[in-house]
Amino acid sequence: MMSFLKKYGFWILAAGLLLAVFGKYLYLKPRFVQGEVVPDFTAPLPDGTPFTLSDLRGDHILLDFWGSWCGPCRKANPGLVRIFQEFGTETSGKSPGFHLVSVGVETDAQRWKAAIKKDGLIWPYHLMDTDLFKGEIARLYGVREIPTTYLIDPEGVIIGVNLSEDKLRQVLTERLRAN
Repeated sequence: MMSFLKKYGFWILAAGLLLAVFGKYLYLKPRFVQGEVVPDFTAPLPDGTPFTLSDLRGDHILLDFWGSWCGPCRKANPGLVRIFQEFGTETSGKSPGFHLVSVGVETDAQRWKAAIKKDGLIWPYHLMDTDLFKGEIARLYGVREIPTTYLIDPEGVIIGVNLSEDKLRQVLTERLRAN
C-alpha cells in the first residue's frame, strides 16, 4: 500500500484537485447561456408596485444580480451607472430601448436601500430577492455567485452573460445606435 501511495499519490491528489476545481466551476457558472430565452418573473419594487420582467419586452434589458454586501458588485456599480446614463431609456433619452433591472441578493432591506442610494443606482427597477441565494429569482436563474448579469434582447433571448463594461457598451452601441 505504501509503495502504491508513493508511486501514484501525487497523481491521485492532482486528479482530485482538478475535479474539485472543475466541480466548483460547474456549480458557480450561470444557469443560462447566450441564445436561451429568459424565464419571466414578477416581484415587488421597493414601493410595493409589482414588476414583471416581460413588461419590458421590446427593449434590451440588463438583468443584474448583485448584493450590498458584495465587494465586486459594489465595485462594478459605477460602470453600470455609466452604462445606464449613456443608454438608459428613463434618464438619457439618447437611445430608447434599454433598461437595467437590479436584483439584490440580500437579507437586510435597509442595507440594500442604503447601497442603492450611496452607489447612485438611478434606474427605477430595483428588486430585492430575500434569503440570499435561496430567493425565488436567484433560484429561477440559478444564481450562485454575484455579480451575475444577463443582457437580454427585445425578444427575451440572452445575448450576453457577465459582459465587461466595455463589451456591454460595444454590444449596446451596435444594437441601439444602428437603429
